[in-house]
Amino acid sequence: MAEPRTRLDQPRGARRGVRLPRIDADAFGEYSERLARYFGTARYLAIQTVIVVVWITFNVAFLSLRFDKYPFILLNLAFSTQAAYAAPLILLAQNRQADRDRIQAEADREEARQSKADLDYLARELASIRTSLGEVATRDFLRAELSRAEAAREAAREDGRDDEAATGT
Repeated sequence: MAEPRTRLDQPRGARRGVRLPRIDADAFGEYSERLARYFGTARYLAIQTVIVVVWITFNVAFLSLRFDKYPFILLNLAFSTQAAYAAPLILLAQNRQADRDRIQAEADREEARQSKADLDYLARELASIRTSLGEVATRDFLRAELSRAEAAREAAREDGRDDEAATGT
C-alpha cells in the first residue's frame, strides 16, 4: 500500500504509472491555424450547407430513411460538438497570430529606432559639412574676388599706376 503523504505543501514525485503523450505545441498550433483558415472558406460553408440540407431532407421528407428519431436533436448535437472543438482551435490560431504580430511590431520599432539614429547621424554630418563650407572659400566667392581684383588692376592700368599698388599687395 502507498505511503500516506504527510506534507501537502510539497509536490508529488514522478508518477510511475500512465505516461501522458507529449504534444508538440508548434505542430498543434500549425494544425489549428490550418483548420481555422479552412473554417473561414466558402468551400467549408458550402459542404456544411449541403450536409445540413441532406440531413434535414432525409429526416423530414423520407420517413423510412430517417436515422434520427427526433429530427434535429442529433444535428444540434453535431453542431454543438463542432463548435466545442472549433472555437478553442480558432482562439489558439488567433493567439499565435497575435504573438507573430507582436514580434513583427517589435522588429518594426527596432528598425524605426535604427533608421532614426541613422537619420540623426546624417543630419549631424550634414550640419558639420555646412559649417565647414561656411569657413571655406566657395567658387562663387573666389570668382567675385578675382573679378574685383581684375577690375582694380584694369583701373590701375588706366590711371597709370603700378599693379601692386592697385591690388594692395
